[in-house]
Amino acid sequence: MPPFGTDSVSRPLIAAGVPSRAFWSHVPIQFELPEARWEGVMRIAVTGASGQIGSQVVRLLAGEQAHQVVALSRRVLPSRRWPAGVSARAADYVDLEALSTALRGADTLVFVSSDGPVAQVMVHHHNVIRAARASGVAHIVALSGLDADPCSPFCYAVSYGYTERLLAESECLVSIARASIYSEFFIGFLTRARASGQVRLPAADGRISLVSRADVARCLAALAVRPAGGHHDITGPESLDLAAASALAAREWGTALEYVSITPAEHRAEMAIAGEDLWWMYAYSTMFASIREQRWAAVSDEVRRLTGCLPVSVRKTLASCKTA
Repeated sequence: MPPFGTDSVSRPLIAAGVPSRAFWSHVPIQFELPEARWEGVMRIAVTGASGQIGSQVVRLLAGEQAHQVVALSRRVLPSRRWPAGVSARAADYVDLEALSTALRGADTLVFVSSDGPVAQVMVHHHNVIRAARASGVAHIVALSGLDADPCSPFCYAVSYGYTERLLAESECLVSIARASIYSEFFIGFLTRARASGQVRLPAADGRISLVSRADVARCLAALAVRPAGGHHDITGPESLDLAAASALAAREWGTALEYVSITPAEHRAEMAIAGEDLWWMYAYSTMFASIREQRWAAVSDEVRRLTGCLPVSVRKTLASCKTA
């Protein structure tokens, strides 16, 4: 899936008015622990281990030095990339047999989403869940999105919801981390606007509870070692509209920056002029449509509850990008 709340490497208190969940978000998720296999040393597999989220999860779990960690990626990565004790296996999302082999013997799977066009993502996710079930994985910790509603205009909301439905039918214990949009990804829009001083985006007054990738990774790791089941909204500590986010960036960076709300048509035209890929033009357009509907506005306390630490603020992430 794309960087709107997942693990792309190449791309950059409930709020009022937040839409209700998709019907399959209410499909019962298994909470019963099938067996006490994770009371001692567990074998935990992590997909997307070459990505920004997956690699952090691998390192966090390896740092515990309490479990066997298996790093799964499309290609086997050099062993020197990982801490001692991490084993690496190749398993492409399109290769069901390779996935099944790689997951054999795993107690828990941290399922970091795929990316690319939605139809491709849905096939990838179907393969991963099917392989996990066939391999006897007992617990799946899945990364999803805060907007997992097939009625959403956001193109990836369908794949989020589809994946959650497959997970609910998998007969595994399932813990779903519904992440908001990544701070690091979204701040890219602000960084690119420094030259003109204008953040020209079609978000209207939509608010976003931006969350750091580090917080998402820590929550996934926590859910892997302490099975909880159910759904967990993983958000930042506040919900900002783009006017507030732009003003915050201007103060933090000491530069003139203002939000200019443009129409969706103007945004598409500007992306085309900039040479954006057609698929990503569509994906970004639908993302902003969902932002306008306040689908990313909710704020939760799950980061603190799951990890014992407060979530990283947007201000802190902006400070780390000050010289970018």
